[in-house]
Amino acid sequence: MELFADFLSKIDNPDYRERTEELLKWIPEKFPHLAPVVKWNQPMFTDHDTFIIGFSVAKHHLAVAPERAAMIHFANDIEASRYDHTKELIRIKWNQPVDYGLLEKMIEFNIVDKADCSTFWRK
Repeated sequence: MELFADFLSKIDNPDYRERTEELLKWIPEKFPHLAPVVKWNQPMFTDHDTFIIGFSVAKHHLAVAPERAAMIHFANDIEASRYDHTKELIRIKWNQPVDYGLLEKMIEFNIVDKADCSTFWRK
């Protein structure tokens, strides 16, 4: 969490900060081999230097960015979750529960799908 301390300190609302920190702690507990990094002022997790998942915070939501391929692969699950989303990210409103099962599936998908990826982003 030390790596993400500066990012977390900039979240003004203590409830939002706590919720974001909880999520950022859950990932290395579940996926200890993923490397935490900060790029473009956003917390992310990588596997062999390739992007797996990233996060950002906004006034009304926590954004989850798993890359477009995962968004397409889990389109039905994302719809079922009732999360607002775009082609590239999921918006979890601060009053919505975090669907850790969905996040776990997206992370696992990216790890497997990008096992042979030699670039940060998919091409």
